[in-house]
Order: sequence, then structure tokens, then C-alpha cells
Amino acid sequence: MARTPSVMIDLGTKAPEFSLLEPLTGKIVSLSDFKSQPVLVAFICNHCPYVVHIRDAFSQFAKDFSDKGLAVIAINSNDVENYPDDSPEKMIESVKEHGFTFPYLYDESQSVAKSYQAACTPDFYLFDANHELYYRGQFDSSRPRNNEPVTGKDMIAAATALLNGEPAPTEQLASLGCNIKWKQGNEPQN
Repeated sequence: MARTPSVMIDLGTKAPEFSLLEPLTGKIVSLSDFKSQPVLVAFICNHCPYVVHIRDAFSQFAKDFSDKGLAVIAINSNDVENYPDDSPEKMIESVKEHGFTFPYLYDESQSVAKSYQAACTPDFYLFDANHELYYRGQFDSSRPRNNEPVTGKDMIAAATALLNGEPAPTEQLASLGCNIKWKQGNEPQN
């Protein structure tokens, strides 16, 4: 299981706009649908052991914080030709099976993952109401097989601080996960 860290782009970075298909509804969802609302953009997929490890806690986090005014959007950017478990059909199954209450979008071209400099699954970007980056990093320090409980404490602390109008956490640790499964020839250039 290869461990890839998130890139940790600069705080204050403006969220790149996107319009992507939500396989469950067949609708196009855009970042601009969440104007003047804080938003968490999470790059996840169906099969990554790191995502599977936190999936239930992340789903609960999304429910809890959407009630407090935070929009949560998940994006799957993996190459589904070589990783069919991440296909749009399997995304629909995942939404239903795990009770996702947030849009789970399909980035077929992988252009959104590139624009965010997403590197791994899960990779998290928490933006304020102006869609400027407030937090990027791990959900918590739990990983498959490290025996730490999945609490979501880093993300909960960041989201709570954001919603309370407090400064961003000074310590932000990179998320770790499987690398995004890039289509051949589509890998980002460093």
C-alpha cells in the first residue's frame, strides 16, 4: 500500500471552479452552487483502503457539519478504465450503501484534481465563505493498521474554528493515502 502525501498548497489559495457530473442524480454540480458558503472539497474514491478506513466517520462528519452550514463535496478523479471499482456506477452504489448526504462527483477528465493539485485519496481542502483555502491536510492521524481510532479530530477542529470565525489552525499535517490513479499520459508534471 503506497503512501502518498497531499501537496499542502498555500493557505488563502482561491478554490478552482468546477462543474462535474453527480452520477447519483445525473445533475451537474458546480462550486458556484455554494456561493458565499464555506465548503470542504474532498478527493476520495470507492476502493482506496485509506478512504475505506475513514469513510463512515467522514460521512458522519459531513452530516454533522452540513447542519452547521458547511457544504461538503466529494470528488472521484481516478482512472476508471484501469480501476473499475471507481466507476460512476460503483459511485452510486457507494453513496447508497454508506448513506452519503453530500454530492459525490465524477472528474472523468481529471482536470479538477489537477487544478486542486490533489495527490492522494483522501485529500481535503477546506475553504471559507470566500472560497479561500483555510485548511488542507489530514482528517485525523488514524491510518489503516496504525491502531489509532478514527476520530476526525483534525478536520473537526478546523471546521469548527472556521465556522466560529477563528484563525486557521497553525499546525496542519498532510493527508496520506493512495495516489490518485492518473490516466496514462495524464500524470501531473512537478
